[in-house]
Amino acid sequence: MRLVTAIIQPDAVEPVQVELHRHGINGMTLTEVCGYARQRGHQELYRGEQVTIDFTDKVKLEILADDDEASGIAEVVCRAARTGSVGDGKVWITPVEQVIRIRTGEQGPAAI
Repeated sequence: MRLVTAIIQPDAVEPVQVELHRHGINGMTLTEVCGYARQRGHQELYRGEQVTIDFTDKVKLEILADDDEASGIAEVVCRAARTGSVGDGKVWITPVEQVIRIRTGEQGPAAI
Protein backbone atom coordinates (compact mmCIF):
# COMPACT_ATOMS: atom_id res chain seq x y z
CA MET A 1 0.00 0.00 0.00
CA ARG A 2 1.04 3.58 -0.61
CA LEU A 3 0.10 7.04 0.62
CA VAL A 4 -0.09 9.64 -2.14
CA THR A 5 0.37 13.10 -0.64
CA ALA A 6 -0.07 16.29 -2.63
CA ILE A 7 0.37 19.94 -1.69
CA ILE A 8 -1.64 22.02 -4.16
CA GLN A 9 -3.17 25.46 -4.64
CA PRO A 10 -6.60 25.88 -2.97
CA ASP A 11 -8.27 26.68 -6.32
CA ALA A 12 -6.99 23.37 -7.73
CA VAL A 13 -8.95 21.26 -5.23
CA GLU A 14 -12.17 21.02 -7.24
CA PRO A 15 -10.53 20.10 -10.58
CA VAL A 16 -8.33 17.53 -8.80
CA GLN A 17 -11.33 16.06 -6.97
CA VAL A 18 -13.33 15.78 -10.21
CA GLU A 19 -10.45 14.08 -12.05
CA LEU A 20 -9.77 11.68 -9.18
CA HIS A 21 -13.45 10.72 -9.13
CA ARG A 22 -13.28 10.05 -12.89
CA HIS A 23 -10.21 7.90 -12.19
CA GLY A 24 -12.25 5.85 -9.70
CA ILE A 25 -10.89 7.38 -6.50
CA ASN A 26 -13.70 8.13 -4.07
CA GLY A 27 -11.87 8.84 -0.81
CA MET A 28 -9.24 11.33 0.27
CA THR A 29 -8.28 13.47 3.22
CA LEU A 30 -7.96 17.22 2.75
CA THR A 31 -6.12 19.52 5.15
CA GLU A 32 -5.69 23.29 4.86
CA VAL A 33 -1.99 24.07 5.33
CA CYS A 34 0.38 26.95 4.72
CA GLY A 35 4.03 27.07 3.80
CA TYR A 36 6.53 28.18 1.23
CA ALA A 37 9.14 26.78 -1.09
CA ARG A 38 10.95 28.56 -3.90
CA GLN A 39 8.45 31.42 -4.13
CA ARG A 40 9.26 32.40 -0.50
CA GLY A 41 5.89 34.08 0.06
CA HIS A 42 4.79 37.34 -1.53
CA GLN A 43 4.45 41.09 -0.96
CA GLU A 44 1.11 42.78 -0.21
CA LEU A 45 0.07 46.33 0.46
CA TYR A 46 -1.61 46.66 3.88
CA ARG A 47 -2.75 50.11 5.08
CA GLY A 48 -0.23 51.77 2.80
CA GLU A 49 2.70 49.62 3.95
CA GLN A 50 4.46 46.84 2.04
CA VAL A 51 4.10 43.63 4.05
CA THR A 52 5.83 40.34 3.31
CA ILE A 53 3.61 37.29 3.66
CA ASP A 54 6.06 34.44 4.31
CA PHE A 55 3.58 31.58 4.16
CA THR A 56 1.08 30.97 1.39
CA ASP A 57 -2.16 29.03 1.79
CA LYS A 58 -2.11 25.53 0.32
CA VAL A 59 -4.14 22.34 0.57
CA LYS A 60 -2.74 18.92 1.43
CA LEU A 61 -4.46 15.89 -0.07
CA GLU A 62 -3.76 12.40 1.20
CA ILE A 63 -4.97 9.30 -0.63
CA LEU A 64 -4.38 5.69 0.40
CA ALA A 65 -3.95 3.38 -2.57
CA ASP A 66 -2.79 -0.04 -3.64
CA ASP A 67 0.82 -0.19 -4.83
CA ASP A 68 -0.14 -0.44 -8.50
CA GLU A 69 -2.57 2.54 -8.36
CA ALA A 70 -0.33 5.12 -6.64
CA SER A 71 1.60 6.32 -9.70
CA GLY A 72 -1.60 6.76 -11.70
CA ILE A 73 -3.16 8.79 -8.89
CA ALA A 74 -0.07 11.01 -8.71
CA GLU A 75 -0.27 11.60 -12.48
CA VAL A 76 -3.96 12.54 -12.26
CA VAL A 77 -3.26 15.03 -9.45
CA CYS A 78 -0.35 16.59 -11.36
CA ARG A 79 -2.34 16.91 -14.56
CA ALA A 80 -5.39 18.45 -12.83
CA ALA A 81 -3.43 20.84 -10.56
CA ARG A 82 -0.86 22.08 -13.11
CA THR A 83 -1.11 25.73 -14.15
CA GLY A 84 2.52 26.15 -15.17
CA SER A 85 3.08 28.84 -12.52
CA VAL A 86 5.43 28.83 -9.56
CA GLY A 87 3.67 27.36 -6.53
CA ASP A 88 1.61 24.66 -8.28
CA GLY A 89 2.74 22.23 -5.58
CA LYS A 90 4.32 18.84 -5.07
CA VAL A 91 3.23 15.19 -4.99
CA TRP A 92 5.04 12.36 -3.26
CA ILE A 93 4.35 8.70 -2.64
CA THR A 94 5.34 6.90 0.57
CA PRO A 95 4.99 3.25 1.58
CA VAL A 96 2.35 2.37 4.16
CA GLU A 97 3.07 -0.58 6.38
CA GLN A 98 -0.44 -1.24 7.69
CA VAL A 99 -3.97 0.16 7.44
CA ILE A 100 -6.81 -0.84 9.78
CA ARG A 101 -10.45 0.18 9.34
CA ILE A 102 -11.54 1.02 12.88
CA ARG A 103 -15.25 0.20 12.37
CA THR A 104 -14.79 -3.33 11.03
CA GLY A 105 -11.24 -4.28 11.98
CA GLU A 106 -10.38 -4.97 8.31
CA GLN A 107 -6.67 -4.72 7.61
CA GLY A 108 -4.45 -4.13 4.62
CA PRO A 109 -5.90 -3.38 1.17
CA ALA A 110 -9.41 -4.35 2.32
CA ALA A 111 -9.32 -1.40 4.72
CA ILE A 112 -8.68 1.21 2.02
